[in-house]
Amino acid sequence: MSPPDPPEATPAAEVDGGDMDCGSGLLLLLTRTIRRISSGEDMLVHTRERTVPPDLKDWARLAGHELRQVAADTTAGPWHVVVRRGAPAAPAGRRVGPGASGETQNLRYSEGEAVPLGSRLWLYSNFHCNLACTYCCAESAPAAPPRLLPVATAVAAAQEFSDLGGRELFVTGGEPFLHPEVGDLLRRLAAILPVTVLTNGMVFHRGARRQALESLPRDRVVLQVSLDSAGPDLHDRHRGAGSHARAVDGIRLAAELGFVVRVAATMHPDELDAAGALHRTLADLGIPPEHRVIRPVAQQGFADAGIPVTIDDLEPEPALAADGVWWHPVAITDPAMRVSDSPLPVQDCLDTITDTLAVQHAARSEGRRHVFRCA
Repeated sequence: MSPPDPPEATPAAEVDGGDMDCGSGLLLLLTRTIRRISSGEDMLVHTRERTVPPDLKDWARLAGHELRQVAADTTAGPWHVVVRRGAPAAPAGRRVGPGASGETQNLRYSEGEAVPLGSRLWLYSNFHCNLACTYCCAESAPAAPPRLLPVATAVAAAQEFSDLGGRELFVTGGEPFLHPEVGDLLRRLAAILPVTVLTNGMVFHRGARRQALESLPRDRVVLQVSLDSAGPDLHDRHRGAGSHARAVDGIRLAAELGFVVRVAATMHPDELDAAGALHRTLADLGIPPEHRVIRPVAQQGFADAGIPVTIDDLEPEPALAADGVWWHPVAITDPAMRVSDSPLPVQDCLDTITDTLAVQHAARSEGRRHVFRCA
């Protein structure tokens, strides 16, 4: 086969897609790359995956771009595709992710409205944890690399997000109270927007972490403690021996200190029979129904079973870490849902997600379940 013709003009951006297909991360990579060039400029995509050229034809059309050229080194690839950027995408339509509508979930899982994009920002303060839960989506454990979120980066992101109209921050990990500057981090964030901290409730009972906890403003910081069952069997099976009793102690301490306390349980479908007893225990602990969450396991991270999630069906809630931004906090270990390699600026991440949603919405308006072939 003769060598491919050179591009019509020097591309303004170039992407090496390698072996990725459009269902394994290439979609977000293309979207954030083409956003960096101007209308009328070209992006050159190199790929060794044979499904990508026809998929890019659909993507370009749905996103308002123009596929200009497809060439291949041989009949078996690799392929080189030139896409010319069109006008900015129209605003995306809304969709509901798993669990929000109750359509695909057992009614014993908590339900609620999907969170509008731009109203909530998740911050991964760190990735190391005193526990190694069997279903942890973040693959956190005592020996996990900390990947500490610098306080200055977190504050800059929170301030930008607030200036853009953001309404709330959720801080998670790992175990946030293992962050060496957790008190300063949470106080400064809470001065910008209301903060909910996800914690296992086990490490803030004494010492510097207790001091950090007591220093937090009660009217700006909510503690969400993980508790999977009324008794220790189920909880300790997934989280480690003795963790249930210490989590309950953490709930009691936080309430005694005047914090609003939420409790979140994570259960597989065959464990939902334990939900009734858990609700009774939480009522005894003074946790009202509106502050209880029972959520399914996502098949991410350490979980070898659970609900599969992709950008096709998961409502975005951007999650920011020290080394990038992901589509949703449960996807923080999934390269296919990485939105950015940098946590800042927040605006760029929101724009990339908005453009991706616009393409997905256009595909659904044509009656498609997925924009791209995933296998």
